[in-house]
Amino acid sequence: MTLTLADIENTRERIAGGIVHTPCAHSITLSHITGAQVFLKFENFQFTASFKERGALNKLLSLDAGARAKGVIAMSAGNHAQGVAYHASRLNIPATIVMPENTPFNKVENTARFGADVILAGATFSQASQKAHQVLDARGLTLVHPFNDESVIAGQGTIALELLASQPDLDCLVVPIGGGGLISGIAIAAKALKPGIKIIGVQSELYPGMKQALDGSGTVTGGHSIAEGIAVKEPGEITRAIVKDLVDDILIVSEFTIEDAVNALLEIEKVVVEGAGAAPLAALMQYREHFEGLKTGLVLTGGNIDSRLLATALMRGLSRSGRISRLRIMIPDIPGMLALVSAVVAEKGANVLEVEHQREFSDMTLKQAVLNLVIETQDKKTAEGIVQVLSEKGLEVEISGAAVRN
Repeated sequence: MTLTLADIENTRERIAGGIVHTPCAHSITLSHITGAQVFLKFENFQFTASFKERGALNKLLSLDAGARAKGVIAMSAGNHAQGVAYHASRLNIPATIVMPENTPFNKVENTARFGADVILAGATFSQASQKAHQVLDARGLTLVHPFNDESVIAGQGTIALELLASQPDLDCLVVPIGGGGLISGIAIAAKALKPGIKIIGVQSELYPGMKQALDGSGTVTGGHSIAEGIAVKEPGEITRAIVKDLVDDILIVSEFTIEDAVNALLEIEKVVVEGAGAAPLAALMQYREHFEGLKTGLVLTGGNIDSRLLATALMRGLSRSGRISRLRIMIPDIPGMLALVSAVVAEKGANVLEVEHQREFSDMTLKQAVLNLVIETQDKKTAEGIVQVLSEKGLEVEISGAAVRN
């Protein structure tokens, strides 16, 4: 490792004016929920809604005139792509971006809008990377790697300088890990400024590549993760060495907990954060005992979540909390039954979102029907109260919400 605190401090001066010095704020509510003193670093407030701009800009500024004229290439699931494309456009550098075929459409569209030549190739980051190297060799371009590059790592490390300038008493920093560029830069800067600070990495249970690489716990990774920004199978060689030396622990969080963290940040902090950006909060939610009482900085790395995915996550969250429930009610097929059920729902202050009256496709007798309702209630207790009243009126009722978690 050759990067030093001085390199990162010089990088801060180099990229100043090109990136946003994002705010860091104390969250009273999240502190109460998690038991830690929570401070949020809003990197989702960058122009492209991701911290990736920092490293991308630093790398682009390091290129000589010849390399700038030929152009650059990057492979990315989205945020690095947008960061490279945006700043390459600002600096009049031609940019080619290779993205996996399943990259959320909003990230593809945003990247192309900055003027980059977008190539969709492969189902994974690794396959996209192979394609990028083929194009690089054919066109003589310069690679802007998303994490395995010291200029990129130095750019990401400027986050730690801002965090500790804002909150010098932080005990711990919690940082998502994909390829490891972000946590490497942060660890170098933070440990140099404050040797006793804890640096905790967070990975999705589907992509624990860095943890597995360091502890030899296995090589099984993959799947459809809500945190596609850290869905990286193979960490970088440079970053792996830095993480091994400077990162205190790596925690693995479930997909469900990341989903809950996305919802919590939207409902409590009123900010949209993508799965990877919500992973640090997920770690506090899943491993409360690790952070109890600690003054903890969370890096919210990005806000580029697909709107459909966000809507689904919110609705699933409402279902799990009992605020939205599905009722399956077996009723006599006679006039007035729908009115009876509606009256009970209304008396409890609930709202009907969906209704289906089914005769043909059920296992009921000929003079029975199935009434399927989706209702919105204040809480789970209210929904259970509706079931109780309907049962007391002689109706058979089943209630369900989102799938039960292990």
